[in-house]
Amino acid sequence: MVQMQPLVPAAVYHIFNHANGFENVFREEENYRFFLEKYRLYISPVAETFAYCLMPNHFHLVVRIRKREVIEALIRNKSNFSFSKVSNFGKAEKTIEIDKIDDVDIEKFLSKQFANFFSSYTQSFNKMYQRMGSLFIKNFKREVISNKEHFINAVVYTHRNPIHHGFCSSFTGWGYSSYLEIANRKSDVVAVEKTLGIFGSLELFEQVHLEKLEKFNQIVNLEIP
Repeated sequence: MVQMQPLVPAAVYHIFNHANGFENVFREEENYRFFLEKYRLYISPVAETFAYCLMPNHFHLVVRIRKREVIEALIRNKSNFSFSKVSNFGKAEKTIEIDKIDDVDIEKFLSKQFANFFSSYTQSFNKMYQRMGSLFIKNFKREVISNKEHFINAVVYTHRNPIHHGFCSSFTGWGYSSYLEIANRKSDVVAVEKTLGIFGSLELFEQVHLEKLEKFNQIVNLEIP
């Protein structure tokens, strides 16, 4: 079994998840809108988003977890987050001092944010469509993005994904991705200018989505402005 990459402050990830089974996680336009509403509530506080694409049965994200000090501040301010460890016999819990936030606590908090996000959407979806059970695959997949080429490929792949799956013939015509938001430089989900900063300009952003990516083969440390 492949070990899941932990979520780490300041790291950039390509995140994707799929319906748990063969049904769709988005059935109508309202579902897409509601998903992004919940996303802004649960994920935007802990991560910057550089690209997203929502499709009927799965979605893709390119995000950067916020800096450690930001995550620690959120943990200290979040009264409903429990820092606890079960005793050897599983009968009692020992509370961890709030000033002793370690890597495990941060990973637990970040994972809980994503879990709460998926759970909140699923509960509303189940109520609306009178269904029961999980909606998404439990352990969402993620890969670490460590260089400029990988970042650009991940963003372009995310935006072009609806074509690969036959949902549309042109990624510019898919209404549930961040491509048009970035192209129009207006979004309440995506850090538009930071995304464009990696591509170099809006013109290059648009151009590379239409061309092959071999020209972007320079490996550099990912420094998002």
